[in-house]
Amino acid sequence: MSRCAQAAAVAATVPAAGVGNVGLRPPMVPRQASFFPPPVPNPFVQQTHIGSARRVQIFLLGIILLPIRVLLVALILLLAWPFAAISTVCCPEKLIHPVTGWRRKITQTALKFLGRAMFFSMGFIVSVKGRIASPLEAPVFVAAPHSTFFDGIACVVAGLPSMVSRNENAQVPLIGRMLRAVQPILVSRVDPDSRKNTINEIIKRTTSGGEWPQILVFPEGTCTNRSCLITFKPGAFIPGVPVQPVLLRYPNKLDTVTWTWQGYTFIQLCMLTFCQLFTKVEVEFMPVQVPNDEEKNDPVLFANKVRNVMAEALGIPVTDHTYEDCRLMISAGQLTLPMEAGLVEFTKISRKLKLDWDGVRKQLDEYASIASSSKGGRIGIDEFAKYLKLPVSDVLRQLFALFDRNHDGSIDFREYVIGLAVLCNPANTEEIIQVAFKLFDVDEDGYITEEEFSTILQASLGVPDLDVSGLFKEIAQGDSISFEEFKSFALRHPEYAKIFTTYLDLQTCHVFSLPKEVQTTPSIASNKVSPEKHEESASDKKDD
Repeated sequence: MSRCAQAAAVAATVPAAGVGNVGLRPPMVPRQASFFPPPVPNPFVQQTHIGSARRVQIFLLGIILLPIRVLLVALILLLAWPFAAISTVCCPEKLIHPVTGWRRKITQTALKFLGRAMFFSMGFIVSVKGRIASPLEAPVFVAAPHSTFFDGIACVVAGLPSMVSRNENAQVPLIGRMLRAVQPILVSRVDPDSRKNTINEIIKRTTSGGEWPQILVFPEGTCTNRSCLITFKPGAFIPGVPVQPVLLRYPNKLDTVTWTWQGYTFIQLCMLTFCQLFTKVEVEFMPVQVPNDEEKNDPVLFANKVRNVMAEALGIPVTDHTYEDCRLMISAGQLTLPMEAGLVEFTKISRKLKLDWDGVRKQLDEYASIASSSKGGRIGIDEFAKYLKLPVSDVLRQLFALFDRNHDGSIDFREYVIGLAVLCNPANTEEIIQVAFKLFDVDEDGYITEEEFSTILQASLGVPDLDVSGLFKEIAQGDSISFEEFKSFALRHPEYAKIFTTYLDLQTCHVFSLPKEVQTTPSIASNKVSPEKHEESASDKKDD
């Protein structure tokens, strides 16, 4: 009877009650707690407000500190280059064997010292907590939250472990040579086998018994504002080896380091940071996390456990945002929507609703076409009705409420995606579309006329004077609607699925509500229906 309850929640009238007589409505469909909005709506935005007094201070300090620090950083990079060159000379870009012997010992010692000197010259005061695990204890470091390019401090403090980096970064003059000195795992965006090769390389190195350097990974995969921990990608957890969590904190009154998708640029952050008297950063090495047998076989489970441990230590929540949300943010901005409109917690939505990125991106286009005229990039009841080409009625308000999961009077993109998947797409199968078409085809001639279309919608929506000519013309290619036209429209516009099947569901519910001795097999309602003839008996209804 769950189908009956859903239909009753959508409907404005009950059969045999007379058109337009609003019946008692049952409670709304219960919300799944797993689909509640995240505790942090947008972890990819940072707004740093700088007051007038602080601006004056930055200007005065910048006159002295900025040129000095820029020169010191440039000098240290030049000093580090020869050691990086010694470490990588005669070595292929993608290493097959680790760098060992005197080259590794001398260059690692020199580069660690110069790395600390460089961050000190930038004004960073680094405090380290906890004990750094050995390669045998924990072959992998996982650092979070990842919020800035300055997070490279963790790499220096941890003793220059290997990192996973894009292949293009190794081609950058000066910086690329120093990156290669830490024996990175390089990822190619043009190689279709790159992901598989990267995972195989991580497994090979982490199970080498200490032969290779430890690997440091930022499992979030993108920068956030440190207000939460987003989804950890499973790559670092696939080998099933112990990992050591590394926490990063920047306990400063003025945040000049956070580098997110919406906020200061790379150059602006460098200048602001260099103009501070000092910038504090804390690097905490937590106890090693050892996976159990279940977690060894399930890297996502292991990643979630480690993330929860780190979030608890930081005192912040976790969300299911991921890099794909950032891509949707950019797409939303290109569609003239607020960028945050694209945030849906992609990991959770894709896993629970079986959606891929391309499908969600297509739905963003549809959402933008509805919300483009509204303020704030959200759909109100008026925009919803205008898009469906239907008047604002009780039925439409009920349907709108099913989408509006937090009952704030508007539908955001996340609610729209969930609504289509949970409410509309299950009612938009080939079989349901055929049944709905038969319902509209009153004279059973294989075509739906405008009169037939209007008759059924008036009955199901409870609006006797409903004008559906605009909607009818959008579906029909001529004077009537064929099944192929009806099917094509229903598949392209799943929002109508609940409306098209409301009358059918209500008829079914009505049959179930009758005494057992007068019930017949519930199925599609008789096509011989009209707003004036609601008081038909159950025997007038057709069997499947």
